[in-house]
Amino acid sequence: MGAHISARERQPSGSRSPGAGPGDRLVVLDGVRMVAALSVLFYHYAALQSAWGTPPSTLFPLAGRFAVYGWLGVEIFFLVSGFVICMSAWGRTLGDFAVSRVSRLFPAYWAAVAFTATVLFTWPEVRAMGPFSNVVVNLSMLQHGIGIPDLDDAYWTLFAELKFYALFALVVARGVTYRNCVLFCGIWTLGSAVAPAIDNSVLSFFAVSSCSPYFIGGIAFHLMRRFGPNAVLWGIVGVQFLLAQNYVHGRMISNLGPGLALKTPAWPAHTVIALGFLAMAAIALGVFDGMRWRWLPYAGALTYPLYLIHMMAGLTIIHHFRTTVAPVPLALSVTALMLVLAWVIHRLVERPLGRLLGAGLRRGIEDIRAGTPRRAPLPAIPAQASAPDAEQISAGR
Repeated sequence: MGAHISARERQPSGSRSPGAGPGDRLVVLDGVRMVAALSVLFYHYAALQSAWGTPPSTLFPLAGRFAVYGWLGVEIFFLVSGFVICMSAWGRTLGDFAVSRVSRLFPAYWAAVAFTATVLFTWPEVRAMGPFSNVVVNLSMLQHGIGIPDLDDAYWTLFAELKFYALFALVVARGVTYRNCVLFCGIWTLGSAVAPAIDNSVLSFFAVSSCSPYFIGGIAFHLMRRFGPNAVLWGIVGVQFLLAQNYVHGRMISNLGPGLALKTPAWPAHTVIALGFLAMAAIALGVFDGMRWRWLPYAGALTYPLYLIHMMAGLTIIHHFRTTVAPVPLALSVTALMLVLAWVIHRLVERPLGRLLGAGLRRGIEDIRAGTPRRAPLPAIPAQASAPDAEQISAGR
């Protein structure tokens, strides 16, 4: 979701990038992210009943068979995020890492919260906006942690991403090296494996066991790309793949509900996850380094704002017009609208505000490093406007 693909992949000494010269942009990751975003949108628009008021399988008998697996785009997002965060954090300080994450995540997110709240306030059909205080808390992106409902159900993934960033910040603080990344993968794997069996709320909170295999797998794939594959990295990836497969049943129930999950074959979900791991392995090994499709970076730029705005706002718009527009044209029209709005948010909010926010935060980080904030001196107070002294106060003047 919020993972940023660095325009230039910086290569440390002794590293390698198979098939591509140092600094080449991995545009294939943009394509993977767009496919993942559209699959999640497809799932929400063609598999959820809340927008249509009738089972979508009756409206989309063929497409619905595939749409029920669209939620797997989130898992692919997490794989890409592990790869990209490890890549973009290389050589950065902890402050630089924090600035890059905040300036990347929040501008588009703030715009999405405002847009979604406006739609839900205008048409409280699928869901009401809720208390305004909840909307304000949602702007922090921390609502999930303090028990405030997400304004949009898709936002749950952002909190999982924040946990990943918080954990990986420990690696950044120590220095992003091959050794530290491998140790991090091993420790997080162990924590995620034992968390379900141990009654420890802190461990369970940060382990995010159903998501961690994808983040860790992505990190290992990036290490393969930088330093070449070896038995240790393949072992890490293999363990993550097995753990990811273990959580498929639970994820199907949480996304489809117990009834529909029991009726829906699980093997396609297992297959999609396998294909996701294979695709990332191919990227790590340089199979797609020759891809130079110029439109892919533009598509990749849309994925984050598209993911943020498409769900509750899109479902509300579908619900509002479902009786006047045929299902297929309506779904396609709303998808096109969301793509256009995603581009508007990217160009008018995400890019300019991200630059301003990043610049301001970098100045703040420099002040912290210097040990004191820089600020203009306060203007001198004119003598006649000075505050009364203690004697004047006691005299009643």
